[in-house]
Amino acid sequence: MNYKEFIKIVKDDKLKPVYLFFGEEDYLIDETIKVVKKTCIDENFEALNYIALDGKDVDFDKILNACETLPFMSKKKIVLIKDLPLFKSKKEAGEDLGEWSEPKSKELLIKYIESLGDYLCLIFVEKLTSIRKTNPLYKAISKVGDVVEFKKLRGKDLDDWIQDSFKKYNKKIPKSNINYFTQQSSYFNSKQEKTLYDLENEIMKISNYLSNEKEVTKENIDSLMAKPLEMNVFNLLNSISQKNGENAIKLFNEMYISGEPVLFILHMIVRQLRNMLNIKALKAKGYTEGQINDKIGLSKYEYRKVLNQSNNFTIPQLERSLIHCLETDKSIKTSSIDDRLALEILITNLCFKI
Repeated sequence: MNYKEFIKIVKDDKLKPVYLFFGEEDYLIDETIKVVKKTCIDENFEALNYIALDGKDVDFDKILNACETLPFMSKKKIVLIKDLPLFKSKKEAGEDLGEWSEPKSKELLIKYIESLGDYLCLIFVEKLTSIRKTNPLYKAISKVGDVVEFKKLRGKDLDDWIQDSFKKYNKKIPKSNINYFTQQSSYFNSKQEKTLYDLENEIMKISNYLSNEKEVTKENIDSLMAKPLEMNVFNLLNSISQKNGENAIKLFNEMYISGEPVLFILHMIVRQLRNMLNIKALKAKGYTEGQINDKIGLSKYEYRKVLNQSNNFTIPQLERSLIHCLETDKSIKTSSIDDRLALEILITNLCFKI
């Protein structure tokens, strides 16, 4: 079940006594919990009808005590348990299992879940991207209640969310700029672990800055959004491919001033150059795009960006660029050259000597 289906169940007053929430989108989990509270609990009596427990610190008795009291002046009693170690394997949970390492404790909880009353809504929240369906607790929850997965928003759902979020600040963003905003945010970059909270922060920052303007432009997004290192490196290599040394140096210095370590910037440049070289080499050998991406292991979004950028370079250019990077790395580590100056020299060489 996805979060939209669950919210419909809440509004139709068809809640089951137990649910498992899991997934990567923290924002949607938190907002869904707010909907449950608003729908099922009188806010004047929230302290009596809503209990949140840390799963790492609870035992069966604490869960029992939280669940057994009936709701007061509200439709439901809601008990939330976050990060209960029972959903992880023994290796993953380690010492966090505590009392739950005893089979008897697990059995008591599973039996109790199978006998929950309709007055209760017990919600387990796990910030995991996947949960084993063979897990005994997962099976018990699925039998009596349901499991809700909170994936990242995509397509129209994400576009609508961004548009509505800007509307809250009385700002309009044209549909043509929504996709650009999403790209710049790195929301789908698996290495960034971005959530809607990060996008919300960017939306708030842009909206607050544009106090007297109604429409959000690409220029606003470029100038106001915090760019991840990968995006800056991508733009840097674009400038290098266009032999625009002045802009390339400017982009590097922006990264340097923002506190990114020089050797890490160099590492990211090397990574991008290697990915481009691998793509071009495999393409020359006759591999399909799907086969190439399987070998390189990038997300579809990142693969597409790197593939497009690789068209700006030849294989010999990429090979020479990597040699220049290796020489720069050696120079920084074995000589007294200033690391910032070393990167500026490298960028100049990449612009005009490859």
